[in-house]
This record gives sequence, C-alpha cells and structure tokens, in this order.
Amino acid sequence: MSDWLMSVPAFIVAIGLLVAVHEYGHFWVARRMGVKVLRYSIGFGHRIWGFTGRRSGIEYWLSAIPLGGYVKMLDEREGEVAEADKPYAFNRQHPARRIAIVAAGPGVNFLFAIAAYWLVFMIGVAGIKPMIAAAPEASLAAQAGLRAGDEIVAIDDRPIENWEDLRLGLIERGLDGQAIDLDVRGGDGDTRDVRLDLSDVPADPEKLFDRLGLAPYQPPATPLIAEVLPDSAASRAGVKQGDEIQAVDGQTVDTPQALVDRIKSSPGARVVLTVERDGASREIPVTLDSVDNDAGEAQGRLGAQIGVDSQAWESMRTTRQLGPLAAIPAAVAKTWEVSALTVRLMGRMVTGEVSWRNVSGPIQIANYAGQSASIGLEAFVGFLALVSVSLAVLNLLPIPVLDGGHLLYYSIEWIRGRPLSEAVQVAGQQVGMVALLMLMTLAFYNDILRLLG
Repeated sequence: MSDWLMSVPAFIVAIGLLVAVHEYGHFWVARRMGVKVLRYSIGFGHRIWGFTGRRSGIEYWLSAIPLGGYVKMLDEREGEVAEADKPYAFNRQHPARRIAIVAAGPGVNFLFAIAAYWLVFMIGVAGIKPMIAAAPEASLAAQAGLRAGDEIVAIDDRPIENWEDLRLGLIERGLDGQAIDLDVRGGDGDTRDVRLDLSDVPADPEKLFDRLGLAPYQPPATPLIAEVLPDSAASRAGVKQGDEIQAVDGQTVDTPQALVDRIKSSPGARVVLTVERDGASREIPVTLDSVDNDAGEAQGRLGAQIGVDSQAWESMRTTRQLGPLAAIPAAVAKTWEVSALTVRLMGRMVTGEVSWRNVSGPIQIANYAGQSASIGLEAFVGFLALVSVSLAVLNLLPIPVLDGGHLLYYSIEWIRGRPLSEAVQVAGQQVGMVALLMLMTLAFYNDILRLLG
C-alpha cells in the first residue's frame, strides 16, 4: 500500500506535466500561426476545474481523466463558424501550417527531454561501475574471455561510464547483430581488447543479457538479512533481521548472490546457516520452502530480503556530473540515443524479433514513477525525460488519431494539392482507433501479468 501511496501521486504529476508540455506545443504554435484556439485541456472528459481567459476567450480546463489532453481549435468540420472567423479556422490553413501545429507537440516533448537530461547531468548521474560478475561457462561473455571483476570502459571506442551506458550500448549493438570490440580493464589495472560476437544474440532486451551471461559484479561482502518475511522458512527457524550469513552447510558465502544461488539450489532441504549476531557466531537449522519458477522448476526459498553492508559497495559507485555548457551536447546526444533505440525496438516488435511484453501501460509506468520519485530528484527527472521521449515517438507513429497520422494526411494533401476523400479519412480514423485500442489493451494485459508475477 505504501508503494502505491508514492506511485499514484508521482504518476499523476509525471503524466500531467508531460501532457501539459505536449499540448502546449500545439497551443503555442497554433496561436503563432493565427489559428483561433477555443480550449486547452489537461485530461479528458468532464471539467473538474478551469477558467476562461478574459482577453483571448480561451477555456483552460483540468479534466477528470488524467491520461491525455487536447487543444480544441476553431474548425468548420466540428461546427458552424462565423464568416468573420473562417480565416482563423484550423481547416482553412495551408497544409504546411497544419503540419507545424501538429508536429509541435512531439517536438516540445523532445525539447523537454533535452532540458530534463541537461538538468540530470548538472545534478550528477549516479550509477555503478560497468564491472561484470563471473559469466556462466556456456555464455558468450565467458567464451570471449571476460572475467569476474573486469570493467568494460568502451564499446567500439565509445566510452562507457556506468552500467546504464553498458546496458543501452549492448542493446543497441545487439539490434545490429554484429561483432563489437570492448576495451576492458582487468582487476590488475591493465587494459585489453575483447571481441564479442553479437551475431547470434536475440534482439529482445529481456533475453539479450541472459545469452551474453553479463551481470553486475558484486564485491566480496558478507550478506545480511535486511528483512524476514512473515510465515516463511526464515521466520520459523528464528532468523532475525541484521543476521550476517557467513556460511551455508559449512560452505562460505561471500556475496548476496552466492547466498541466493545456494538457497535456490536446495528446494525443501534442511540446511544449517552460520550467522553472526551481536558479535557472536551461531548455527541455525532451516528447512527451506520449495517454490516453482517460471519454467516450472522447483527452487528453494528462505523467505527473507538479502542485503549487504553499504560500505562494501562504495568502491562500485560512480557519478557523472557536468557543467552547464558540457551538459548541453550530452543531453542532446542522450535524447537522440534513447529516441533512436525506442524507434528501433518498436520496429523489431512489429517484425516479431522483440517481445510485445516490453510494452508497458499506466500501471507499470506508475510503478516506475513511484520508484524513481522515492530514489530522488535525479532519478525522477531522468524518468520524466524517458517517458517524454516515448510519448513523442508514440505520437509520431503514422496511425490516424495520433499526431503522426495527421502529419501523414496533411503531407499527402500538400503533395496532391487536395485532401484525401472524406471516406478514406473516416476509414483511416476507424482503423487508427482499433489499433490504438489494441495497443492499450496489450499494455494493460502486460501490466496485469507483471502484477501477478
């Protein structure tokens, strides 16, 4: 419940702000083009608050459904227009002007993303160093000669500063399906070149890292019990919050992942945990629970959240912080990188190479909004930038009812010298509505699957 108390307000703030920015792009350019604007609304449906401009007569609304917004302009296709006002109607404008008005919405979303990333770089981007854990023997990383503790400092001469850079870089190169050259710094401080063949990796980000065998490095650190879940194997055995787990059945575990792997490999088994509590070592017998994973295989479960002393991770942390001028090109480059990757992933979804399970709906977006807001300002602003880019790209899709569909219609009209027939436009609107409804249904379906685990 506490998670949703953070997620819902964060979601409303995020979507409200991004919709307001998007619609303001349409609003601002329409007025500069001499088109009469009747209403600027954040949200759809019934008005819950608003006012009317004294000089302009424009209605400013805050509406009940916070999942979008609109700018209503004078248009002869939507009702009677006085003869004196016809030159200011949207439908009377040259196609180039209408294109400018429609494109302004996504365009301002891109500008907002650049501004947000600029602020993020100014605040400082926190992350962890791109160091990798030991890769499974059959993985591509192990075959290429990558070892535990290696730090990947560049991909094809492009600098990598944190795990987020590494993740995005590998996803992008994975879509190309070609071999890449890595600059790798080993534990001894020496740098070497490693060639990683991505020609046989899946394009789907969900599967890419499993195939590569890459995971963040975990420095040696005694795992500890951060929280004991009620009615679990841990609670029944008397394991307590703050216990430091030193060994399982006499075998030393020196990282949280080592403990998790050891527990998972013993479904239903009775194991002896060696723990340190209040400065004294003691042994606690625990009968592990057995649960099935997604593949239907039995896994052991302790029923506790595993943590680690934060000091052990200090050496892994990194922060990228830039000055006001240096942050500008970095923000532009970041926006371009995220936009291009979003377009490419959407294209691979259409061809079936990337799973449609990557599509997120409002529930998952709200969850991300709450998580990022709880982390801090930098994370939440970065989240806003990412969603702003996604909103811009989505709206530019050539689907009638979206901005991209209108841009397509007006471009055809400009080239032909006359608009498409009303029947064609109506048919396109119907197809667009069906496509948008299917996309929304898929997004909600994915959200529900995630909630159900």
